[in-house]
Amino acid sequence: MENLDQNIVRLYKEKLNMLLEVAQVINEEHSVDELMLEFETLLKDAIGVGKILVYTRSGNHWNCILSSGVSMSQLDLIDVTRDLSYVSKIETLTFNDNPAFDGIDAIIPLFHKFKNIGYVLVGDRSEIEPGVSPTLRNLKFIQILCNLIVVFVEGKKVQEKLIKQQAMQGELRLASKIQAGLIPSDMELAVSSFTKVRSIYHPHQDVGGDYYDVIKLSPYMVGFCMADVSGKGISSALLMSNFQAMLRSLFTAHVPLEKLVRELNQMICRNVASNDKFITCFIGRYNLITGRLSYVNAGHLAPIVHDIYTNEISELQEGCIALGMLDFIPTIEVGGKIISKGTRLVAFTDGLVELDQGEFVSRSIDDIKHLMYETYGIDELMDHISTMATENMVREKVFDDVSVLGIEFLRKGIMRLR
Repeated sequence: MENLDQNIVRLYKEKLNMLLEVAQVINEEHSVDELMLEFETLLKDAIGVGKILVYTRSGNHWNCILSSGVSMSQLDLIDVTRDLSYVSKIETLTFNDNPAFDGIDAIIPLFHKFKNIGYVLVGDRSEIEPGVSPTLRNLKFIQILCNLIVVFVEGKKVQEKLIKQQAMQGELRLASKIQAGLIPSDMELAVSSFTKVRSIYHPHQDVGGDYYDVIKLSPYMVGFCMADVSGKGISSALLMSNFQAMLRSLFTAHVPLEKLVRELNQMICRNVASNDKFITCFIGRYNLITGRLSYVNAGHLAPIVHDIYTNEISELQEGCIALGMLDFIPTIEVGGKIISKGTRLVAFTDGLVELDQGEFVSRSIDDIKHLMYETYGIDELMDHISTMATENMVREKVFDDVSVLGIEFLRKGIMRLR
């Protein structure tokens, strides 16, 4: 009796030492593959297990992360969802005619935070001596060992996910800095003494899909653009940076606006694999000699123009559909307007005027018009618009990028066309 008690104590000590060994391995920097190798060695050498299969869940898919003593043909027969999903506690397979479980003595389900995250299938070596199966004799111990292992595997998944998230956040910060460099400052927008330009830019996320620019095309010609890519995130930001490069390479003092828009549309269609991305944009060109503004509005919110001389407000709507929606734009209407001294133009993206009111989205374009009537000069106007945008963002009514380009035409054309 004393020898039996000593043997029991010795066996418990051996098992405890094995658990401590596994715990030590878990606390060290090891990969899942290294830990699976340690697990396999313990089960085979210390317990006498001959067949081992370990399945873990990755999203909606099951992966076999350890297969030992089982042929590929038998492995192919096992469908986790079909064959194992019903198992909620340790199940022995003393009598089972399923060929997928040939030589498997027990199925051990694995749980983490009450969620089924895996299965371990174990079976004896084929050459074991008669008597009680070593696998079945040590099932509880094997389950404890398996739970230690699976907690490590789940921890590794969380760690890898965190590393990926940190890497993505780093990439987003870098992308945000790069994109911020593509958005010109007010000083960079001051390309002519004939115009005064102010801008506002608030991306809704780390990277945005809005873009605006003012380009000096010649000593007496200024071009400008306001654009918005459909959707959000990095894909929209990449398309917008591509659009900026295309616009600056194609926009000249003499290129017809209709031709410019068609070429931009073709390049966007070539660069976008599907039609779920498109760009709304307003492209204008101001002739400082004639005082004429020519433009194309490609599906964008109409910029608002306030003529100080007549005190009239108008919207610049002529143009075509958004770029990238069709391979070929059927018709493009080029709009035109003679600009008086002191006239102010405000172009913006929908993040400024489309606000979340809970059950519906409101559009506040009339607020911009009222501000244009009530303010004098582009600085005062843009300061009020900036305050309005900031208040809406604080109240969490804004759900898109906010971009505003304000232009004041300081002089009348040198030579007016009759």
